[in-house]
Amino acid sequence: MGTKTISLADDAYERLRAEKRENESFSDVVRRLTDGVSLEEYYGALSDDTADELEEIVSRRREERTNEHRKRVERIADAFE
Repeated sequence: MGTKTISLADDAYERLRAEKRENESFSDVVRRLTDGVSLEEYYGALSDDTADELEEIVSRRREERTNEHRKRVERIADAFE
């Protein structure tokens, strides 16, 4: 079985950790908490305006992260020159 690395906001991580039982992995927690849940159940829950706004926010944040990453890489490369 493969693994995936995901990013969680600190508060989301703390919520997940609070749900974790003794001898339970985070994968086990996610499986237990999402058993029987389908994202299809939430399709259409947001208005078109809200969905568009969220999409714009996500897109902007991805671009910011890409720019921040590029700057870090450039600083590191400059340090080795």
